[in-house]
Amino acid sequence: MPKVLVPLAKGFEEIEAVSMIDIMRRGGLEVVVAALDDNMDVEGANGIVVKAERSIAGLSADDIDMIALPGGWDGTYALADDANVQALLKAMDEKGKNIGAICAAPFALKKAGVLKETYTCYPSVEEQIKQEGYQGDRSQVVQTENVMTSRGPGTAICFGLQIVKRLMGEENYNAVREGTLSLHCK
Repeated sequence: MPKVLVPLAKGFEEIEAVSMIDIMRRGGLEVVVAALDDNMDVEGANGIVVKAERSIAGLSADDIDMIALPGGWDGTYALADDANVQALLKAMDEKGKNIGAICAAPFALKKAGVLKETYTCYPSVEEQIKQEGYQGDRSQVVQTENVMTSRGPGTAICFGLQIVKRLMGEENYNAVREGTLSLHCK
């Protein structure tokens, strides 16, 4: 079973993190929810606390098949400044492993040097990223090579579904898409 790491940093966007985790688990993926430090109770941008399962410390690119970053500006800045997250992103990219980021989190990919030539993100975040290739609202999810990006809270279910499709295949994708009535996701 493919394993996806979802690192949570204080100020993460709750809708994105919980939706991604839920959809991926429904799709048959093993999801590891990790805190950036030893505090397993991570508070999101809107005051909702999510309990992580472990610390990100000690995880390597060999331990996971994908890393998927939720957005939220405070959480994104923390992910962009965290040495473990940045090292993992670089190692995942060097191995050609899957990387995902939604909302503001493509900023953390840019800082790691792994954001590809086409991407999407929350509107106005592209001004912080300062990289050509922003796709805006042309697609809810943009896949370029091994990197998948998405727009924000309203596209979180679609983002999770695309991760399921990429790692588990069309059958699992369709089952979860239909079972969650997420027929708007393409």
